[in-house]
Amino acid sequence: MRAPVLAFSHRRAFLATIGAAWAGYGVGIILDPRYGTARGLAHITRHVPLDALGWMWVGCGLVALVAALLGRCPRVQAAGFAAVAAPATLWGTAFTITWATGDYPSAIGSVCGWLGFALGILWVSGMDDPLPRHLRKKR
Repeated sequence: MRAPVLAFSHRRAFLATIGAAWAGYGVGIILDPRYGTARGLAHITRHVPLDALGWMWVGCGLVALVAALLGRCPRVQAAGFAAVAAPATLWGTAFTITWATGDYPSAIGSVCGWLGFALGILWVSGMDDPLPRHLRKKR
């Protein structure tokens, strides 16, 4: 008897894609952080080293990747979505503070990108996968 094959899931595909990207982004922060990133996160890096933040990205990405691969369990997927939303929200908040205090006026672009990404993750987390083709209504 063959093991059941999971049907394609847009939610799981999103989690796997973003999880892998977040892990890769974290590795980039660990190995060679960009100047703008380091400058925009100055309020956080006073308390937490940048390489520790990089490892946070790697860990959150791996949680999302595992959640995507484990199947259809909504609770596991919720943990995956929380894991991908957390670092983007942290980055967006940190860049907002840096921009608002005038320490790094160019951070406004990162504010828009990271907070927009965090909101997009929130919206995707609330979407259902479409029904399989054979269960959809015929028009």
